[in-house]
This record gives sequence, C-alpha cells and structure tokens, in this order.
Amino acid sequence: MTDLSAVEICAGAGGQSLGLELAGFDHALAVELDENAVKTLRENRDWDVRHGDVADESIWSPNEYVGIDLLAGGVPCPPFSIAGKQLGATDERDLFAWAVELAGKMQPRALLLENVRGLSMPRFSAYRQHVKDRLRDLGYWSDWQLLHANDYGVPQLRPRFVLVAMRHEDAQWFEWPEETPTSDTVGSALVEMMAADGWPGADQWVKKAKDIAPTIVGGSKKHGGADLGPTRAKAAWRALGVDAMGVADAPPNAAHPVDFMPKLTTEMVKRIQGWGPEPEYEWTVTGRKTTKYRQIGNAFPPPVARAVGTSIANALNRKGEPKDLADVEIEVMHDRLYLALKTAPTPLTEKELVKLSGEKMDSRTFERRMALLARDFVIDEDDQLGGRAFRLVGFKGFIGQEGHERHTRFAEMRSRIS
Repeated sequence: MTDLSAVEICAGAGGQSLGLELAGFDHALAVELDENAVKTLRENRDWDVRHGDVADESIWSPNEYVGIDLLAGGVPCPPFSIAGKQLGATDERDLFAWAVELAGKMQPRALLLENVRGLSMPRFSAYRQHVKDRLRDLGYWSDWQLLHANDYGVPQLRPRFVLVAMRHEDAQWFEWPEETPTSDTVGSALVEMMAADGWPGADQWVKKAKDIAPTIVGGSKKHGGADLGPTRAKAAWRALGVDAMGVADAPPNAAHPVDFMPKLTTEMVKRIQGWGPEPEYEWTVTGRKTTKYRQIGNAFPPPVARAVGTSIANALNRKGEPKDLADVEIEVMHDRLYLALKTAPTPLTEKELVKLSGEKMDSRTFERRMALLARDFVIDEDDQLGGRAFRLVGFKGFIGQEGHERHTRFAEMRSRIS
C-alpha cells in the first residue's frame, strides 16, 4: 500500500481517527471543537490538532490541504437525531452540507462522513438527495450505507449512516466492507474487568449479560451527568444486568453481594465502543469521569472506522478488480416530490407536482410533505388560476456563507455545543 493522507474534521476523541490510522491513513490534520477531546487526541498522537470551530478559517485553511487523499469526519448528529427535534438544515450544528462544499474546495480523492441512523429516514430523503446531487456536480460518485457496529466486531448495536464519495476513477475499486459479526456479548467482553476487584458475582453476571449492548449515548453538555441513555436503553441495560443510571468510578469489589447490579466504568464503556482489548486499539481518554464518558459515547467505534477506511484505502490503491459502479452502489430511496420540485422548469401546482412525482397522495399528505421539505429548502408559493404554484428556490443549510445566520446562533449556543 502507498502512504495515504487524511484531514479529519469534527474528530472527537479519536474513534474514527484510530480506525483510519489502522486502515493506513496518516493524519495531516485533525480539527475538533471540544477542548477535552482535543486534549485526548494530543495525548495519544503527535498530530497537528487544531481546537475550534471547524468552519472558522482562522483555525485552519482548507486551501493548504488541496488534493488530500481523504477528507473524513463525524459531523454533529443532533440535527438528524431521532431523539432530538430533527431540525436538519436549520440546526446551527448542521455541518453535513458544509462538509460536502468543503470537499469541493479541497478536492480530496475520497470523502467519508458518518452520522446517526436518523439521517437515513424519510424525513431527510430530500436532504440526502441534495447531498448526492451536489457531490455529482463536484465530480464525485457517492453512496450511503447504514452500518451496525456489531457487524464489525463491536459488542454494541450502534447503527451509523455512512457516506462515502470518490472520484469515478477510484470508485470502480470501492466496495463496502464485508460484515464480520461479533461473537462477543456484553458479558464476555467485560467479564475480566467486572472481576478485577474480586467481585464474587462476576461469573453469574456474565450469564445474564448475554447479548450485545444497546447504543451507547454520549449525550451533550445540555444534559446533566453521564448515564447510559433514555428510558428504553436503560431498560435494555437492566435486562443485561447493568444499572444504567450512571457510570461507576470502579468495578464492584469483594464486598458487593453476588446479586449486585453493577454500573459500567468509563473503561468498560470504552471496551463496548471498540477500544481494546487488542494492543493496537489502546487509547487514553483524558478528563474527569463525565467528560470521559461523553467523549467515548459520542465516538465512531474504531473497528467500524477501520473497516470502512480499509475499503477506501483499497480503492485508492486500486486493490482488487474494478467494478461497474451500478453494482457497487446501494440504492437509497429518495423523495420523489423533492425531485419533481427540483427538476420543474417553472412553478407547478399541487396537482402537477403530484403527477410529475409519480406518487399517489391526497392534499393533506401533500401539505405535510411540503411542510417537511420547507424545513430544509426555500420554497416559493404563487397564486395562479389553477391554484397555488410551488417553486424550489434554494437550500437553507449552512454551506459556508459568511452572512448565514448559523454564525450568530452558533456563537449564542457555543458553550452548550458538544
């Protein structure tokens, strides 16, 4: 393999960073907003790590990295999270479309962006199409895939929606990584750590903790201390014999009864996220307990990043046989009403749009769908003899505009963004 270089934005505590390094990528730069995660990155690697808003060119200059092999990042997930308001393009934290425009500036050979499962849902079908169309305009083939961490050796469900884009000449060699489902459970992954201080109930606990973990939730600065997620997740942890109402300072010891229900330590959460036990996955997370937990819980599991990174590296190094791109791409259903609006040369009425989309919908459904589209796109309405006519004018999201309201909202929310 040839040496490959990477710039990573929104690098977090280094889950994706470590995975990409193991896949053969050298970090030319990593940029991260959270000061604690920056300290973690610097503790582990002698990379050029910049601290600040990744969209602030006083922090770093994209022009200095034109032609990099890989631009990668785990851009903020709250704009698309099912647990949130799903504001999408109007959320001040949304950097997905901006990252696509960044690829246009930097012209990397490949782009890798990962986010939560919510981005794969119908609510964001038009947003996804906008991203895909923009990448095509910039000269990139692209594809989306929903990956589950447990299919890549991690004892946790953790679905992540991943975008890979490449120049067509490299994309012919790309294929999504083959699944290698884990045989580990929460119990088998953590038994040694649970027994480390002499707890007599460790072996019995393993028998109960016989499944993979629900998705670890890192949370944000807006939400109290560390715990293992919302009500449904807590119930799933309880079924595994884990008290999810917080994170422990140490594993249970000899003084704890056999039937004690333990909490996880941050080191245990790290293991569930895919750091360790193999030496190559060793990683130090700095800070106090809650800070550590948030960094770990918000990370992209290193083995999953490694699997995707290896697929990208193989394509860039032309390993294997070239394929027809139609055989590589996994089809993701997009919003036909959005496509009708986007391709219409003139404003169209409800009846005309429904006909052009090829979908069957009543007026109530049409209004609901248009309201969802209006969250992410500017849609003009005109009154005509045949009724209201609609025209798609633009995209509401932040793509680097100096005067975009994102900057004001970001400054107001800066202390609470994580």
